[in-house]
This record gives sequence, C-alpha cells and structure tokens, in this order.
Amino acid sequence: MLSLKNTDNLTGALISGDYWDLEELCTAVYSITGDEKRYYDWQGSRMRLLGITYDLRHAYQGDRNVEFIGNGLHKEIMKAHDFIAPNKNIYYSVEILWPELIYSSIAINDFIKLYKKDNNATDFDIHIVNARKFQAIVAEGLKENMTATEFKTLTDAMFNPQTTVQEYAIQYIDMLNLSYIEMPKEKRIKAFSAIANNIVISNSEYNYVKQTVLTEANKTKSSIHDLRLNVDYPEDIEW
Repeated sequence: MLSLKNTDNLTGALISGDYWDLEELCTAVYSITGDEKRYYDWQGSRMRLLGITYDLRHAYQGDRNVEFIGNGLHKEIMKAHDFIAPNKNIYYSVEILWPELIYSSIAINDFIKLYKKDNNATDFDIHIVNARKFQAIVAEGLKENMTATEFKTLTDAMFNPQTTVQEYAIQYIDMLNLSYIEMPKEKRIKAFSAIANNIVISNSEYNYVKQTVLTEANKTKSSIHDLRLNVDYPEDIEW
C-alpha cells in the first residue's frame, strides 16, 4: 500500500510502497503529464513531477531505502493451504522535500484537467485514480503538520478552479527547498503552514522571483522553464 510519513526532522516525507505501488504511481504521472513539449506552458511543472518519479523509480529498483513489512501470513494459514512462504514483503521508500511534495500535488490538478480533455477521460480513469491516491496521502501528511483551520484554508486553495501552475516560475520551488533544508526543525514546524500557503497562493516574494526570471529569460530569448538557479542541493540532507 502506498503510504507517506513525516521524516524525523520534518524536512520532507517518506513515500513508501511495494514494487507495484511505486511503479503504478510513476506510470500514472508519466501518463497524465504527456509527451515532452506537449503542454508548453506546463513544462516546468512537468519536470518537477518527473523529478519525483525519478526518485520513486530508483526506490523500487532498490537504490534507496528497503525494508521488510509483515504481510499477515502465519503458520496456520500456511498449514491450511499446504505451502511455505515468507511472512514479510519488501517495501521500498524514498524521502522527498516537503515544498516539492506540496507543489507537485498542486501541479497534478492541472495535468489531470489536461489529460481528461485530450483523452476524453473520466475520474474513473486508472491513471487519474492513482494520481489522486498520491494527492490523498500528501494531504494526510499535511494534515499532521497544520491546524484544522490551516489545513482547510490550504486545501480549499489547492482545489480552487482558479489555482493553476501554468507558466509557474519553478525556480521559486528551488528557493523554498533550499531555505527549508537550512532551517532547524523548530523553525520548520512554525513556518510549515506559511511555506505551504506561499506555494499555493501567489505572494509578493513569488511575484518578484517570477519577474526576475522573466527578465533574464527575455535577455536570451529563453523560456521561463529553461532557466536554472545557479545553486546546488546538499549531498547529505538531515531528514
């Protein structure tokens, strides 16, 4: 079963599941985001989502965390059915930064709308269902870190029809990720709700970043999605 839990220092969340859980989530994201360059105004958001699938794919290939989880099988069942089998299943997991998770969950809404329009799909489409499942576990994680009022305000904004990541300046998410990594745990706890809202609801800081990026993009006739911050993520993160 696909699941999410906060890391010890609230730096991010641990996404875990068996091989098929993570594989079907990756397939869902690949499907709803479409082919490269298909949704030009959402290219930045597409890259962020594919970045998460990159980590998930490496997780179920055994390159991240591996653990054994009890599957409910016991001696009486094996005896009754006359077979011997392991009583634990292999689960794979990977840590994802919280700002990245929040933004990706919002971006999924846009891609589901695009996917439904282009494929005449309904909410019962298997890829949409699996993408929504991911949003659901992210929402459960958010609920643990916020008051009930804060959570309602945030989720109302996330699923507001007017909320979109079209032509979003994804460089802002890198800035939030990096500043969030540098915070001590106590500050993360206090700032969590504000950071989440800053991702969902346009604010002066984001508007300044977007205008700066657009100015630089115009100088080189580049797309807003093509510019990268000249910064590196730390190799070791205290999750």
